[in-house]
Amino acid sequence: MASLRDIRRRIGSVKNTRKITRAMKLVAGAKMRKAEQAARAAQPYQNTLRSVLGRVIAAEDSIEHPLLSQPENTQDILLVVHSSDRGLCGSFNAQITKFALKQKALYEDDGKRVKFLAYGRKIISALKSQGCEFVHDQMHCKPEDFVSISNDLGAKLIELLNENAFEKVIICFNQFVSVMVQEPIAKQILPMQLDADESATGPAGEYLYAPNGKELLSDLLPRSLRSQLLQSFLDTEAGEQSARMQAMDSATNNAGDMIDKLSLIYNRARQAAITTELTEIISGAEAL
Repeated sequence: MASLRDIRRRIGSVKNTRKITRAMKLVAGAKMRKAEQAARAAQPYQNTLRSVLGRVIAAEDSIEHPLLSQPENTQDILLVVHSSDRGLCGSFNAQITKFALKQKALYEDDGKRVKFLAYGRKIISALKSQGCEFVHDQMHCKPEDFVSISNDLGAKLIELLNENAFEKVIICFNQFVSVMVQEPIAKQILPMQLDADESATGPAGEYLYAPNGKELLSDLLPRSLRSQLLQSFLDTEAGEQSARMQAMDSATNNAGDMIDKLSLIYNRARQAAITTELTEIISGAEAL
């Protein structure tokens, strides 16, 4: 049985751990609120942009654009995947890694060749351990760099599309649904899939566009692509901080439970030691 000194040291160690996890929970909560606001604020722009694109398509008889055309390549699939660089966020990274590997397996079952564009140290190391092929990978993506990273990624994907390097691009990330829910999703982003806006059959049909629809799409489609990429980075950041806040909250509660159990063990051991000492004193007195 552990000595009283060992139990006291263990209690002190767990108390120090609880202080750390509580502080990490507060920091993650502050970052989560900021990241959530950014993710929510970006959604209206993306929705409005897609609505405008739908109206332009509805107003034109036929529009052809490279970002809408199906490439001649029917073999290669690009998966753009996101994770965090750091751990201590529960199953956040394991969830998206498992989801991405499942998507890879589904396409390979259809005879496709799958390549990855990965962002985040955790998923990069996990995919490399599985022998996955990479087109590009990047770690240490800071929130203040998300816009420039999304723009660079969008330009790279358009360049690869023009080179007929893939059949389609699928983006996989943990979508931020709420503080408690981060849901892994897969979305095709290239070739872009846009439907004519149903509302365009009414007043939208009276709009006249200048310049013509093709020139508008040449500007709006890359914007929409960059917007979707940026949204995936923002959702990943918000989901990471939410998952870390929950993980640290659970760790803090578990530390509290362990302190209570150790304190009970310590008190029982101390009581047993005192009883033993009293018994020895009484026995000694009686012997005299």
